[in-house]
Amino acid sequence: MRYSPISRFRGTFLGAFLGGSLTSDGKIQSQSYLDLGRMAILGTESLINLGKLDLDDWIARQQQESLHLAADDISIKIIIATLPIALFFHENPIKLRQNLLRLLKIWEDDPVVRDGTLAVAYAISLALTEKLDPLTLIPQTISFLGETPTSIPKKLLKVQNLLGQGAGLSRAQAEFVKEEKLSNTIAMAFYCFLSTLEDFRLAVLQATHNGNSKVQDATSLSSQATGAITGALSGAYNGIGGIPVNWQVLLLQRNSPAWGLTSFSQMLKLTDAFVAVWSGVYDIDLNPRELTQGCEEALLSVYAAPRVIRSR
Repeated sequence: MRYSPISRFRGTFLGAFLGGSLTSDGKIQSQSYLDLGRMAILGTESLINLGKLDLDDWIARQQQESLHLAADDISIKIIIATLPIALFFHENPIKLRQNLLRLLKIWEDDPVVRDGTLAVAYAISLALTEKLDPLTLIPQTISFLGETPTSIPKKLLKVQNLLGQGAGLSRAQAEFVKEEKLSNTIAMAFYCFLSTLEDFRLAVLQATHNGNSKVQDATSLSSQATGAITGALSGAYNGIGGIPVNWQVLLLQRNSPAWGLTSFSQMLKLTDAFVAVWSGVYDIDLNPRELTQGCEEALLSVYAAPRVIRSR
């Protein structure tokens, strides 16, 4: 395996956070768009506590924090919110699709949001299983989407054509940034990711670049959306080791809130706990009561036949 699962899980979350936090000149905003991924954090906590997808628990957590989706940012928030599902079920494409479609039912029934979510999640699943081939990713993704009335398959095919022609960033921006549509955001993110497959830094800098006059008309939210999706894709593929160390150090030194968490380091700890639950490694510190309930002492006692348990 090229990179460990924990490296790729961390890379996905950190990549999405960084991609949505970068300014057009490559600097990390001191006050990022905090609740862009807040629903993703709540979903991750739900999966950690329950070990499975529970829609009622997701809804309850959102209602408890009074999270509301504004009309102008609902699409990107939903896609970022589904990242925990993409990671948790990445090994099984059938379960991945089923659980994504189940989760999407708690929000608006938008075919474009559905296809965008499926496309991003499927690319992440291929990256985590080390089956991502840049030459076949887009055809495979379109096949995963199935028959659909949306324009996302056509936009993705256009991305493949641009990549095949060696088209530069300005040409891709002319194609996809002229209108602020989610399908264009998805297409642009795939272009930035695939055109700089092994370079996380360059991928997200391309996604947030606004040197073109046509791009300057785009809103900050559109740039954050493209950056966040590109960051998640590239982070899943390159792992946390592919993310520039100076960016990571800067976030740790600032110790500023990340997606509603108290600090960036808390995001890393949450990701580690998430990987532990996904892998089946039970952390006693996460749920100590379940193991000590009914015991007079707060210690876990293990019994076995004589000489079965031996020192190592």
